[in-house]
Amino acid sequence: MSSVRVLAFDTFGTVADWHTGVSCALAQVFPELEASQVARDWRRTYAPILAEVEAGRRPWTLLDDLHGETLDRLLREKYAVSPTPEQIDAAVRSWHRLPGWPDASEGLRRLKAKYTICALSNGNVALLTAMAKASDFPWDFIGGSDLWRRYKPAAEVYLGLARLMQVEPHEVMMVATHATDLAAARSVGLQTAYVSRPDEWGPEAKLEEPDPDDAFAVRGIDELADRLGC
Repeated sequence: MSSVRVLAFDTFGTVADWHTGVSCALAQVFPELEASQVARDWRRTYAPILAEVEAGRRPWTLLDDLHGETLDRLLREKYAVSPTPEQIDAAVRSWHRLPGWPDASEGLRRLKAKYTICALSNGNVALLTAMAKASDFPWDFIGGSDLWRRYKPAAEVYLGLARLMQVEPHEVMMVATHATDLAAARSVGLQTAYVSRPDEWGPEAKLEEPDPDDAFAVRGIDELADRLGC
């Protein structure tokens, strides 16, 4: 892929194993609950609340704060639990310490030798920085949502990264395990690579396939490094 200069990575699910990290934290904070189920229920609140922000139905808000709001509501409405602010904060902070998939750190390091590698995430910069330090993600640049005050799949996020890197959109390859993220990136001229993460949702099957328009469909970041000659 001679035209690609920048690799932009989704983080939650693509590089980091959110289900394991969040489930472990919830099990410690709320031992009376089934942590895996709560983690999956919590994750399902993510896209709807981001869509509310993007539609202008609520002001732009950091993901940390949205995570806290959605977990508090979920626990009260579905699980009849009244969490303390300290419990909510401890659970929200688990997103700052997510473990990487086994192939992530070394795969990123290999790619970094040839390409500029960036996080391009709906996480805020502080969250992503803490995660990178905790899990050894060697980013050249951390593109958090608070830089553009927009959430993916808004076009401004993908194009904003290209502008900051001073490259054309087609010189950026978006790497993700979510078809909607990749479709949005392609719609504004980025190239795309799909990373299969069948265990993203823990015990729950993930039914998603790569798109024929993806330049690559791989089973891990190490395989992407192989395919890109790194």
